[in-house]
Amino acid sequence: MSAISTVIIPAYNEGRNILKTINELKNLYGDKINVLVVVDFGEDSTISHFSRLEKPDSYSLVIQNYGPGPANAIRYGIDQAKTACVTVMMADGSDDIRAIFELSNLVSRGAAVACASRYMSGGQQIGGLRFKKFLSKSAGKSLFLFAGIGTHDPTNSFKSYSKDFLAQVRIESRSGFEIGIELVAKAHRLRLPIAEIPTIWLDRTVGESRFQVAKWAPKYLRWYIYCFGPKLRTTQR
Repeated sequence: MSAISTVIIPAYNEGRNILKTINELKNLYGDKINVLVVVDFGEDSTISHFSRLEKPDSYSLVIQNYGPGPANAIRYGIDQAKTACVTVMMADGSDDIRAIFELSNLVSRGAAVACASRYMSGGQQIGGLRFKKFLSKSAGKSLFLFAGIGTHDPTNSFKSYSKDFLAQVRIESRSGFEIGIELVAKAHRLRLPIAEIPTIWLDRTVGESRFQVAKWAPKYLRWYIYCFGPKLRTTQR
């Protein structure tokens, strides 16, 4: 049976967290998914921990060469994926991996983007920076109400994408996790289906988040504004 999705996990010194995350994926999905852990450099602590794991052959780790940062790691993983569906999740254990099957199923049914939503009915965010939560929740609700995008949580990185959709658009993000809202914004402007399911996000218990609010907020704002633009023509994809 072919894998339902390629799961891309950008990681930066997530040695202890990657053990738990990979074991949970293996126990729940086995070889029903492909897993690609992507790091930026050869000294990353994720590598030594990953190499000690017993895992299916479809689980691998690569050192990317697109440049530093999670956006480049995700872009690299997307370019390596061979499945019709690509899922992005975090290495720190904050995402509910049980959602991967349902997100992938939404893509197989025709969604260009399937989002795990903390802010729709049934979703929840537990822990994390309050200011960051306020910004992402406000952005999601206002875009849902006033721009008509198909998710309450466009900034969450935990999403599945149609590989055909990813092949239609040029990913412009080169630094942080704004790549998630960029792809939602482009699917919306192309009038492609965006779906969501509720998820419960739990803040990491090991290590510290490298999310840089001040540095990345302007990049998120760019794609927030972009959502309100007119439908894109084929030549603008």
